[in-house]
Amino acid sequence: MGILPRFDGDKAKKPKPGGAHQVHVQVVVQQAVKRLKLPKPVIRTSPGEDLMQVVHVPTWMWVEGRTWGPVSTSAAVDGVKVTATARPQMAVWSMGEGGQVVCRGPGTPYTDTYSPKASSPDCGYTYQRASLSVPGRAYTVSVQVTWDVEWQGAGQSGVVPGLVMTAQRRLVVDEVQAVVTR
Repeated sequence: MGILPRFDGDKAKKPKPGGAHQVHVQVVVQQAVKRLKLPKPVIRTSPGEDLMQVVHVPTWMWVEGRTWGPVSTSAAVDGVKVTATARPQMAVWSMGEGGQVVCRGPGTPYTDTYSPKASSPDCGYTYQRASLSVPGRAYTVSVQVTWDVEWQGAGQSGVVPGLVMTAQRRLVVDEVQAVVTR
């Protein structure tokens, strides 16, 4: 997962009136963030991940819907309760041949309502070179989904930005050539 905020242990407790200690809200925020179970993104493409992608033909990419959406949890320590909700912000795709695509959402799943020649409206890539000459004869495609966590509790609120979940898979890309005959 991503980077968690650091807190100084000496500042973790505030004295309460009467000499007792109260847990600092940031300590509870850190616990809530650690408890979040962010899903690993599931990569989907069209043509399908197990099919060959074709040079100069648009590849549609998206993160499966069940892995893109808010995730919430709460934590409480000594009467201080914090609720944290993580929301995906963007997906950064590394396409294996040097290209990168930044998508502000999960991407649009391809359906038959689109032309087979159409580019994705929000998250696609067109390969320029076949993968058959690279080791393993396939490109390693990865996606990094960045999440921001909004929290509230003890009369306060804030944001912990930049938690990251990643996934990768291999895609075979080949060239298709036509031969015209009479």
